[in-house]
Amino acid sequence: MIEPPTTSSPAAINAVRALSRLSRIVERASDELSFADYRVMSAISGGEARASRLASRLLLGKPTISSSVDSLSKRGLIVKSSVEGDNRAIELGLSPEGAELFARMEARMTRQLELLAERTPNAAQVLQSLGWMGDVIE
Repeated sequence: MIEPPTTSSPAAINAVRALSRLSRIVERASDELSFADYRVMSAISGGEARASRLASRLLLGKPTISSSVDSLSKRGLIVKSSVEGDNRAIELGLSPEGAELFARMEARMTRQLELLAERTPNAAQVLQSLGWMGDVIE
């Protein structure tokens, strides 16, 4: 017998719905990068240099990562290099143009989130709580 799904609390349902809308609003602030491209560049900026590890870290399929890496590389935003001692591995890094675009888009996205948080009763708590969620995901 299949068990019925558990009932989520109204607060959890509201939070999921808010995060869904929030992600779209923040993504719109990054008009020069898709959210998928931003996530790839963020992981690279954070030190994840191996293309083979990006898919598992970002919880995306390898074809999605490959497509994003190829697109970013063609745009000159990331650079690929061989890994000494491993002919199959590729190491990734942000190009100077990629680092500049990434910083600019992240600043715009951050500002959008700050503006929204300022409209809540406790902006600092909202931002800190979202940061905690990021830590838990890692």
